[in-house]
Amino acid sequence: MTAAEDQEPGLRARLVEVGIDLVNREGAQALTLREIARRAGVSHGAPRRHFPTHLELLSAIARRGFDALGERAREALGDGSASPPEQVAALCRAYLEFALSRPGMYELMFRHDLLASGNLGLRDTSLPLFGVLVELVGRARPDTADARAVAAALWANLHGIAQLWGWGSLQLATGTEDFDPLLRTVLDAHLGPGSGR
Repeated sequence: MTAAEDQEPGLRARLVEVGIDLVNREGAQALTLREIARRAGVSHGAPRRHFPTHLELLSAIARRGFDALGERAREALGDGSASPPEQVAALCRAYLEFALSRPGMYELMFRHDLLASGNLGLRDTSLPLFGVLVELVGRARPDTADARAVAAALWANLHGIAQLWGWGSLQLATGTEDFDPLLRTVLDAHLGPGSGR
């Protein structure tokens, strides 16, 4: 690392931006320290000044993914005037659209080692969004004794759809290129018939 690299105040942000671009273009497996440094135009040791471990840099990139997902969720929920089932459907649709449009980032965000590491409080970034889902499920299903369990099952279904859709498996199985019928079925299963409309 050169003295100029060590003192550069914008290097931390640039490394994260380069990582975001790299994960979006080439997937999570492309996120090596060496490749991020090369694309940022610095020596391969320069990232260690701001990110002592590879996990810390990956966590910083994943955090930006959670921020982007949170923004999509806020946009999907709008002013909150829609009914609770409609809000759940909008939130679920935004989640799937994010997962399918940014598969590399999505994969990185839910890597267990990053979430478990505690770096940059990723769990603190992701859990509030799950909390919104729990609250909306509770309002959509006031008859349920455990909205958290219903929300977790719904999220597990969404995650499964995202993974299997990303692999092309569900398109093959269903014969369609539209995930909306699957989403409607999932919503009906968790929130009651007619919820997925």
